[in-house]
Amino acid sequence: MKILYLKNVGSTQTYLKELIKNQEVLSSVAVVSDMQTDGLGSRGNSWHSLEGNLFVSFCISLDDLVDDLKLESSSIYFTYILKMILEEFGSKCWIKWPNDFYIDDKKIGGMVSNIVDNFLVCGIGLNLQSSPSLEYSKLDIKLDREVLLNKYFELIEKKILWKQVFSKYKIEFYKNKNYFTHNNNSKISFENTSLDFDGSIICNGERIYSLR
Repeated sequence: MKILYLKNVGSTQTYLKELIKNQEVLSSVAVVSDMQTDGLGSRGNSWHSLEGNLFVSFCISLDDLVDDLKLESSSIYFTYILKMILEEFGSKCWIKWPNDFYIDDKKIGGMVSNIVDNFLVCGIGLNLQSSPSLEYSKLDIKLDREVLLNKYFELIEKKILWKQVFSKYKIEFYKNKNYFTHNNNSKISFENTSLDFDGSIICNGERIYSLR
């Protein structure tokens, strides 16, 4: 994975999408910035950016994704792989379905994924050192950004099968029970849902994918 380091950018995700659209990307690339001024969050929300935290977006050709990964569950897959690395270093973070990093009951980051041309583009914001408000929190361990990213991309390149990642993820899904998600602008309580093998949730007979 080639990594481009920037000092300041509006959004690493927007920057990377422009590289792809301008045909300046031919293989897997990551864009990392010390600071973001216009970070993108889930459902079109903004992500507040403070210096010292993690702002990274990366792209992978659709042809290079693991064979058993359903595209709609890409955020779960790549979020949980990062969680595995954080856990290896001693963090107690967990993943709120489908793409949010939590410490206890507070969000510390998340991932957004999109398809651009023949690439899957994933953008990650993670509070490594500080939180923008009391509503959020930060990572519960001290961890160097470059060490984290190198470990993360090394693990991605090993192409762990979805079924292996999912077998770990489903064990922790119960932690969602006191939370809710959104579908078509409606709140859905996880108390009324079940997790299926492809990463979707079932609520009142309806199958819902993350689509983030």
